[in-house]
Amino acid sequence: MNHSSEQGHGPHGQEPKGGSAMRNRLILLAVVAVAIVLAAWGIIERGVHYHSLSGVTEEAAIPPVTLISPQDGPKTRQVDLPANLAAWYEAPIYAQVSGYVKMWYKDYGAHVKRGDVLAEISTPSIDAQFEAAKAHYNVILARYNLAVITTQRWTALKGTQAVSRQEVDVQAANAAAQKAELEAAEHEVERFQALEDFKKIVAPFDGIVTSRLVNVGDYVNAGGGNVNSRGTASELFSVADVHRMRVFVSVPQDFASVISPKITADLSVPQYPGRRFRATFLATANAFNAATRTVTTELTIGNEDNLLWPNSYATAYISAPGNPDILILPESAIIFRAQGMQVAKVINGHVHLVNVTVGINFGTTVQILSGVTKNDQLIANPTADLLEGDEVRVVPTTPGYNVPTKAQQEEDQKSVRLHDANPGEAGSR
Repeated sequence: MNHSSEQGHGPHGQEPKGGSAMRNRLILLAVVAVAIVLAAWGIIERGVHYHSLSGVTEEAAIPPVTLISPQDGPKTRQVDLPANLAAWYEAPIYAQVSGYVKMWYKDYGAHVKRGDVLAEISTPSIDAQFEAAKAHYNVILARYNLAVITTQRWTALKGTQAVSRQEVDVQAANAAAQKAELEAAEHEVERFQALEDFKKIVAPFDGIVTSRLVNVGDYVNAGGGNVNSRGTASELFSVADVHRMRVFVSVPQDFASVISPKITADLSVPQYPGRRFRATFLATANAFNAATRTVTTELTIGNEDNLLWPNSYATAYISAPGNPDILILPESAIIFRAQGMQVAKVINGHVHLVNVTVGINFGTTVQILSGVTKNDQLIANPTADLLEGDEVRVVPTTPGYNVPTKAQQEEDQKSVRLHDANPGEAGSR
C-alpha cells in the first residue's frame, strides 16, 4: 500500500509538472474568455447608449409644444370701477334778501316737505320800502281815478261848444298816463311783496336737510340771488332728495364698449361690507373727458330705506352682455411680428403661421375676429423663433398650468373680469 501510493507523486510528495501547466492554461483561458465577454458587453452597451443618446438628441432638436383650441367668448363681461353717489336732487339754499336771521326751524337730518319753512330773516329796511311802495301805489291810484273822472266829463262835453277837441284828447292822454303809472306802482308793490316772501327760507322739494350753516342773529346778504355775487354770499342750508340716488362712474376709454342701456351694476360701500346694492343704467355723456380719457356714466338706484347717503364713495361692479359668437384666445398664444399678429397652427406635426385680427382685450384673453376656427389646434405658448414649416413635437397638456382646468373654463365662460388696476396696460395690448 505504501509503495503504490508513492508511485503517484514525486520523490518528495510533489505534483507532476504536466498537471500544473494544464491547470494554469485553463485559468488563463478562463481569464481571457471573461475579458472577451466583458469587452464585448462594453462595446454592445456603448452602442446601445450611442443609439439612445442619438435618439434623445434628435428628439430634443424638435421643440415640444402643447396645443389649445379657441374658446367661445364670454356671455357677460364685468368691470370694477370706483363710483360716487349723489342725491337725486340736491340744492344749496341762499338768502334772496339781506337781513338778520330771526329763527331757524330745521336742523341737520330733518325730513322736510316742499314749502316747509327752514328759517326766517328779519328785514326792517325791506319792510319800510314795502310800506312806501304801497303808499305810493295809493297816491297813483287816487290820481288815476281823478283822471278817469275828468276824462269822462270832458268826453261828455265833446260835442258842445264848451270844450275843444284838443282839450278832450289831452284829458284822455292824461288818464292813460296815470294808468301806466298805476301799473308801474303795482309792479313795484309786487316786487317788494316777493322780497317779503323771501324772508322765509323754504325747502324747494321733499328731502332731508344735509347742512345748516346759519344761526339766530347771523347777518345774511342777498348775494345768492345774483350768480355773479355768489362768492360773497354763504350757503344757509342744503336739502337733498335721497329717495333715489345717482351713481356717477368714470369709465376708462378702454372699457367704454361695455356702456349700453343693458348694463347693470352691483354697488358696495365701505359702511356696509359684504352687502351689494343693484343699480341700473340711466345715462352716459357720450363724450370723453380730455384730461382723464374717461366717460361719465350715470346709474340710478333706489334708496327707500335711506341706507345710502349722498357724496359716498362706492365700487361699481358693472355687468354687460358679452358676445359668445366671437372666439377668444389667451394672450400667450398670440405672436407679435412685423407681419402683424399671428397664431401658430399645427398641421401634421409642422407649424403653419396664420395672421389674425384681434378685438377686445379682456386682460388675459383677447377676442379673435378672423383667422381661426373653433376646431383649429394652436400652439399655446409659441416661441419668438418659431418659423413657418418647423417640425414640432406635441406633448400632453398639464391641467392648471398650460391648460385651464374644467372649473376655470366654466368660470371663463361665465364672466371675463376686467380690472382697472392698470386699465391703460390692459387696453394697449
